[in-house]
Amino acid sequence: MTEVTYVLKTVITDGYGSDNKAKVNGEGELTVVVHPHPPKDEAETPLPFRQYFTADGSSSGSNDMVVDGSSTPQRFYIAASQDFDIYIKSMSVRISDAGATLDKFGALTALSNGLEFSWFNKDEGEYILHDGIKTNLEFVRLAGGQPSFGTGADAFKADLQGGGSDDSYLPILNMTDVFGMPWGIRLRKGSSDKVSFVVKDALAGISVFNIIGYGLGF
Repeated sequence: MTEVTYVLKTVITDGYGSDNKAKVNGEGELTVVVHPHPPKDEAETPLPFRQYFTADGSSSGSNDMVVDGSSTPQRFYIAASQDFDIYIKSMSVRISDAGATLDKFGALTALSNGLEFSWFNKDEGEYILHDGIKTNLEFVRLAGGQPSFGTGADAFKADLQGGGSDDSYLPILNMTDVFGMPWGIRLRKGSSDKVSFVVKDALAGISVFNIIGYGLGF
């Protein structure tokens, strides 16, 4: 039996009836044009998203995570919107305390149970991303060591005012860098999806502890 090969010539155009056609060059590469601006005719326009992790998941809830979760764990989270999908791309953590060091949580002795980091969706249920962040170092490690600044005992630490005042650890968890998620964690519109940090120890004594989520809403 003789094998017959057919070649179908195809033209890719812009769909608007113009003479704009895709061009394939001599080595099989497709010619593209890089523009200095994003597309002007997108069907959906993404909106910048920023919200604290709060006790009730809303933008107006309490974002003070210095709570006692030793007997009853305290959840701080960002909940799905009723109006649009949310993609949490990064999370900015602030732990400020006088005398904070990497082997402590703030300036408290390393926690017993730690802080649980999780993502809830109706398909997977509660999906644990970290079961117990117990020290400043573990937060920095989860963030992939970002941002990296300072040296020696002052590595990753920002001195707010000098002297004996509060020192701050400011790890930034980027979902692309840490988990390979290009758009971040998705919270589906109108769903029960949420991304959470659950406090499971008594954090009284820490000066400031809060977390902000950043991303896009579609």
